[in-house]
Parts: sequence; C-alpha cells; structure tokens
Amino acid sequence: MDKPLEKQLTSWLKMQKKNCGFYLNLTVIFGLLTGFSLIAQAYLVSTILHGIIILELPKSEFSAQFLWLIALIPVRAFFAFARERSGFEAGKRLRLQIRSAVLDKLNELGPAFIKGKPAGSWASIVLEQVEDLQDFYARYLPQMLLAVFIPISILIVVFPLNWAAGLILFGTAPLIPLFMILVGMGAADANRKNFTALSKLSGHFMDRLKGLSTLKQFNRGEAEGKEIENASESFRVRTMSVLRIAFLSSAVLEFFGAISIALLAIYFGFSFLGHLNFGDYNAGFSLFVGMFVLMLAPEFYQPLRDMGTHYHAKAQAIGAAEALMDLLEYEVEENSQPPSQTAPDTPRKIVNWQDRLNIVANDFTVKSHSGNTLVGPLSFQLNDGQHMAVVGPSGAGKTSLLNGLLGFLPYQGSLTINGVELNQLTISEWRAHLAWLGQDPQLFHGTVRDNVAMADPTMLDETVKSLLEKAKVLDFIEQQPLGLAHPIGEQMAGISVGQAQRIALARALGQQAPLFLLDEPTASLDRHSEQAVLTALRDAMLNSSCLMVTHRLDQLQQMDTILVLDKGSIAQQGNFEQLSNTAGLFKQMQSDETEQSPQANNEELK
Repeated sequence: MDKPLEKQLTSWLKMQKKNCGFYLNLTVIFGLLTGFSLIAQAYLVSTILHGIIILELPKSEFSAQFLWLIALIPVRAFFAFARERSGFEAGKRLRLQIRSAVLDKLNELGPAFIKGKPAGSWASIVLEQVEDLQDFYARYLPQMLLAVFIPISILIVVFPLNWAAGLILFGTAPLIPLFMILVGMGAADANRKNFTALSKLSGHFMDRLKGLSTLKQFNRGEAEGKEIENASESFRVRTMSVLRIAFLSSAVLEFFGAISIALLAIYFGFSFLGHLNFGDYNAGFSLFVGMFVLMLAPEFYQPLRDMGTHYHAKAQAIGAAEALMDLLEYEVEENSQPPSQTAPDTPRKIVNWQDRLNIVANDFTVKSHSGNTLVGPLSFQLNDGQHMAVVGPSGAGKTSLLNGLLGFLPYQGSLTINGVELNQLTISEWRAHLAWLGQDPQLFHGTVRDNVAMADPTMLDETVKSLLEKAKVLDFIEQQPLGLAHPIGEQMAGISVGQAQRIALARALGQQAPLFLLDEPTASLDRHSEQAVLTALRDAMLNSSCLMVTHRLDQLQQMDTILVLDKGSIAQQGNFEQLSNTAGLFKQMQSDETEQSPQANNEELK
C-alpha cells in the first residue's frame, strides 16, 4: 500500500475515535491500574521471599504482606475485566456510529448509486468491514498508550534499584516495536487485498444465488460454479497471506521477548556468583532486587508484545477503512446535487397539492453522482391526468430519467412541480405524492399485510383487501390458510413473480398519489399476470397522471403522449398514431418488435 494512502487511512481512523466516547480513555486508565497492581504484587512477593529465605525471618512477620498480596489478586482481576469491558464498549459505540453513518450515506445517495455495486459488496462493507474496526479501537489504540506508560513506570521503579538492569530493559525494548513495524509494512496491504477479494466473492455469490433458477434454465450452473470457485480461491490465498504474517510476527515477538528476559537472568545469575560487580550502586546484590526485577521483566515486554499482536488489528482496520472512507466522504458535484443532498438550511417551498398537477421540464439534465451526464437536456410537460410513455433503445436514458424525477440522481436545468423547483421541495414530501412500480418488485420479509400497508401500518384490513382486489390478487391471498398474514420470505420466497408484482401494485395503489411512475411494470410477467397488472393500473390511474417507461410498444395506444429517447435526447414526441405514421426511431422499433413477436410465439409453443 502506498505510504501516503496508509497515512491518510490511519488519520481517518483516528478521527473516528471521538465516537468511542469516554470508554476509550477508561480502557487506558484500567490498563494502567492493572500494571500498577502488578508492580505492587511483584514488590510484595519479592519482599516476602527475601525476608524468609535470606533474612530467615518468621512467616508471621509478613502477615500484612500476605494479606495485601491476596487482596490484590481479585483487584487486579477486576481491573483486567473492566479494561476488556470498556474496550469492547468503545468499539461497539464506534461500530454503531460508523454503521449508522454508512446506512445514512447509502440512503442519501439512493438506489441509483447502490446499484453500481453488487448487493454482496455492500453487505461486506456494512457487516464485515465495520466489524473489523472493533479491535483497532478496543485494543490497538489503548495499547499504544499502555505500551509507553507501563514500561516507563517499570523503568522508574527499576533504575533506582539497579541501573544495569534498567539499561538492559531500556536497550532491548526497541527490538520489539522495530520488528513490528517491519512486519506491519506488508500487513496493511495484505488485509486490504483480502477485503477486496472478500467483497468480490460476496457480491459474486449473492448475485448468482439470486439468479440461480435462471442460471439453471440456461445451463450456466457449471460455468458459474467455476467462477465462484476462482473467487473463493483468490479469497483463500489472500486470507492465508494475512495469517502467515500474523503467525510470523507473533513467533518473532515472543522470541525477542524471551531473549531480553534471558539477558536479565544471565546478568543477575553472574552477579550473585560474584562475577559481575556493577549496576548495584555499591549496595550489593540482594534476592529482593533480583526477584523484583525478574518478575517485572515479562510485564515490561508484555505491553510491547501486545501492541505487536494488536498491530494486526490496525492493519485489518486500515484494509477495511479504504472502502468505508471512500463511501462516507463521497461528494456529489457541487453544481448538480439531488434534492436529498441540498444544504439543510436551503429554504424549502410548499406545493399546493390541491391544485391540478403540472410538471414542467426545461433543459432537464440528469447527472450521475460523479457529475457525468446520463440523459438530457430534455424539455417536456406533464399535465394533470395526462398519461405519458417513455420508450427508446437500451441505454437511451429512460431509467435515469425516472431516477432524476424520484430525486435519486442530481440534475441540472429546471424541473418544476406546480411551479416549484424540485430541489426546493422536501424530498420526502415529494415522494409521498408518488406511486412507484418497477420491473423488479421489492417485497420485504413479513406478511402480505405488512407489505401492502407499509406506508400506513394502521390501515384497516378491509382497506388492505380492497387494494389487493384492485390489484387482481385478492383471490390468491384468500386461498391461503393465513390470509393477510400469509408470510413472505426473503427474496419473496413463497410467492411467484407475478403475485409479488401485484402485491407491490396494491402497495402503490395505497398511496392514492396524483402521479404514477412506472418502470417496465410488466417486463418479467407472463401473459395472464401482465393483463391483470395492466387492467389494475388503467383502473387506478383514471384520475391520476402517469409517466411509464416501457419496451412494449403494443401497450401505448392508450397513452396521451409518447417520448422517444435516443442517446439521452428526445428523438420524437407525439401520440401513438402520429408516431406510427411518421418515419423515425419509433416506427423502426415497431418493425423490430413485429419481427421478434413470431419468434417469441414459436418459443412459447415449443
């Protein structure tokens, strides 16, 4: 990983620690108290052993020291427990804040942005990558301070007793963080590549799982299985690379710690034998000093070893932070913000919804979040009760136009609702007056009633049934043993696509909206379901306006106006009869549809 990028990600991670609250400082305080209690225990044990073995004093002389030693055991255990709990709480608060910020950002950017990545990739960011920040805040950041304060506290205690032992501790201590830095150079990059591989595998697997039945119908099961196998193998290789670094660093850190303690043991051993006569300030060597320093030596290196162990939490967090930072700091081009992203202090205007609906687009240009033009400039007018269709070849900008109208994409130019500019409206108020139905029905885990009454959970059962009847699906629901309580599983398990589309239509009808926005509402339906949905839509839209994107030209006779888009611009505009009798793109599309119809019918007969 580039050093500037790693520094930027580390800086971003440290900026987020304010979300941990006081618990981060509390973790450090309990860690220090644990270290101080350990120093006190070593002092008491060394005093007792020196007095009994060397001074040959009776055990009763050390009753107070024994009591203090016993009392310190639960106290030290409490401090260790409190440190772990406060560290976990700090990480939990951080994760909740980051996950909330990620979900808010995704809600702000809208579905048009989210569809730019597979659903599995977003799941990886929201779940795995946020979770992998836990140890960085719960362990690594507190350990950075403890790795400084605890060794310094031990040195302050050791140097007045024996300066040679203090120098050994002071001189060997840098070996551990030095090797930690050398190993860590590759750890962050390995973790970043591991997260990239995980994101790819998650997105690939979830997309294939959702389309499993389609893949089987086209005999693509084996080929897609190999694709998943390749993605899994890439993830395995990346994971093993991270584990190799983790095992190597842990082993070497333990090695350096053991060597440093061995040096101290050799020094005191030769000193007691009389071969070394320095370091004791001419006070002579005693069992108390030797025992005290040797008991503190492992604890002197332990915070450094722990920091080396937790350094991988930093590398893991840096790998996770790249995607999180890119998302949370994603900025929309200043001159083309969607209504949901305009400044909160921008004055909002109120539309008189009692007036007849009138939508006017003038040089309306829909942009991507990065500022690229997707469709436009377009100029058209949709009056109250008017039904308008938008057609065109794939990539002409039809869906982008709908996303712009829904406020999911930024725009330039003008789009007024009853004379009020769209970006001056409260976006939630605007969407509350829309009824949207897409080609992929979105139903959620719950009951049929939950899905139909989503906008108003207090809706009466009779009202829900009335909506289902208008959507031509009430008969199916009443045939189910649980009726309105019929469960809908994940990915609409338990119902067909046609039934799901009609339930989604019933939910849209419950909006009682003055404007219907339809995105190929019959694209994935069979003939029977298609006719049922179209009939329900025609009945529901008698007193409403409608803008429908479709590829089915045979459904357009009832439309008042048809916009023909080509390469982001309006190529033709008029009613069905006018366009059918005029040479141009619409007539060419009709010819293409006529040629394809016999082929489709033959396929159905087969």
